[in-house]
Amino acid sequence: MQLQHKDLLGIQMLSAEEITLILDTAATMKLVLKANSKKTAHLQGKSVINLFYENSTRTRLSFEMAAKYMGAASANVSASGSSVNKGESLIDTARTVDQMATDVLIIRHPQSGAPHLIAPYVRCSVINAGDGMNEHPTQALLDLFTMREKKGRLKGLKVAIIGDILHSRVARSNLWALQKLGADVRLAGPETLMPHGELTDGIHRCRDLREAVDQADVVMGLRLQLERMRHGLIPSVSEYARFFAVDQTLLDLASPEALIMHPGPCNHGVEMPSVIYDSPRSVIQEQVTNGIAVRMAIMYLLISRRNPI
Repeated sequence: MQLQHKDLLGIQMLSAEEITLILDTAATMKLVLKANSKKTAHLQGKSVINLFYENSTRTRLSFEMAAKYMGAASANVSASGSSVNKGESLIDTARTVDQMATDVLIIRHPQSGAPHLIAPYVRCSVINAGDGMNEHPTQALLDLFTMREKKGRLKGLKVAIIGDILHSRVARSNLWALQKLGADVRLAGPETLMPHGELTDGIHRCRDLREAVDQADVVMGLRLQLERMRHGLIPSVSEYARFFAVDQTLLDLASPEALIMHPGPCNHGVEMPSVIYDSPRSVIQEQVTNGIAVRMAIMYLLISRRNPI
């Protein structure tokens, strides 16, 4: 089996079988990360470009390290250091990068739909590393990989996602991915930060955090995205932390073996206290490691599709 498209633009374009293929391949890639020598020849002779129009630590660095571990030549381009400051359009930038014999173009952009816009204009494979408030598919895939690795399954897992869901592209991608693999997803947060419409079809929208977390197998906190937020959606950050932080009182309602997750970066004391972030049940640091394995798997599968043996 192989991926059906030349690009990975979102979870919605992936079937349950394709998601499982990525997770299975990531399990093999994680063995590489555990080895004394992390160099492989999976992408030997290939080129990978990170085109980031938004700040990033985890996503950009993990893509860069994933490419280097597999032997690819990689380069980073930021908006501030590109010709976008001279008025160059996104499509022209993508075409320019494509003409440099690029095999994989990884893009993060503040505008929803940006990866979908450029993909038809380039021959290289495009990977969405986060587009506006739309999707962050690789983050969702690493989250699913972490859940499956720790719990042994995804079907039937009770997953509570807490916080600023309205502005979270991570939440959107996780919702769709978890649904496709049969998990029971519950959402909770301030009503002003909850999405409406088709996005939440088939999802348990909980008015109370306690309802969402009750016997949950996974509790995921989300970053409060003040930079995307209009004024007046919450009274204050301190009040949000008081009523919607993932604290010990809330976790006592979850399964005793519940995983604590967060896509990062975390505002300590807002989305969750540091004692919860660093607790024995937290897998937040493992999510970072798993992010490299998943991104290695995605690039490998896209290149394999482009260059079948």
